[in-house]
Amino acid sequence: PRGLRLTSIVHHLDRVGWQAISIILLITFLIGAIIAQQAIFNFRRFGAEDYVVNLVGILVLREISVLIVAIMVAGRSGSSYTAELGSMKMREEVDALRTMGIDPVEMLMLPRVIALVVALPILTFLGSMAALVGGELVAWFYGGMSPVIFLSRLRDAVSLHDFYVGMIKAPVMALVIGIVACSAGLKVKGSAASLGFQTTASVVKSIFLVVVLDGVFAIFFASIGW
Repeated sequence: PRGLRLTSIVHHLDRVGWQAISIILLITFLIGAIIAQQAIFNFRRFGAEDYVVNLVGILVLREISVLIVAIMVAGRSGSSYTAELGSMKMREEVDALRTMGIDPVEMLMLPRVIALVVALPILTFLGSMAALVGGELVAWFYGGMSPVIFLSRLRDAVSLHDFYVGMIKAPVMALVIGIVACSAGLKVKGSAASLGFQTTASVVKSIFLVVVLDGVFAIFFASIGW
């Protein structure tokens, strides 16, 4: 704990958290609106428009929001981490830190990973709320369902377990993204081609692992009845 660099953590938390809020809110709002719009048009054939609330609420809180946010963070912040550490490796700054007796993992990697683990659950929560607002507005304009009725049905359709599932997934996905991105940056050799390759590999691996983790969590929570 004595070696924890709080200033660096706050700096990275501002970059991966605060500065990402606007794009996360926009994307998740649109995703929620699209899900609700497609659900209304298809459920209308069977006279089951009321179940739009169930679909949007459960899908957003359990799966879509955390998945979209994690993918966005992997592409936005993960690639940035890899490029930053890779550039430092190319300029031999990492070797200079080791020469001075400073652990690069403790100084460079740990603050970035901690910032991601703290920021991703917050972004997931905000993204979930934005997606629900998008679904609510579409249900109001396309389905004639007032916000009061939407919220009342949403309260009956979802439970705290649905909310907890998304929140539990978020820090685990953040940990995976941070470790993959930073380790890829430290693998960069002395050429620009290596930097580009590792940055691309970092994003692809992070997104792949996020999707795999989401599937593992889905199987696990289904097995315990959540």
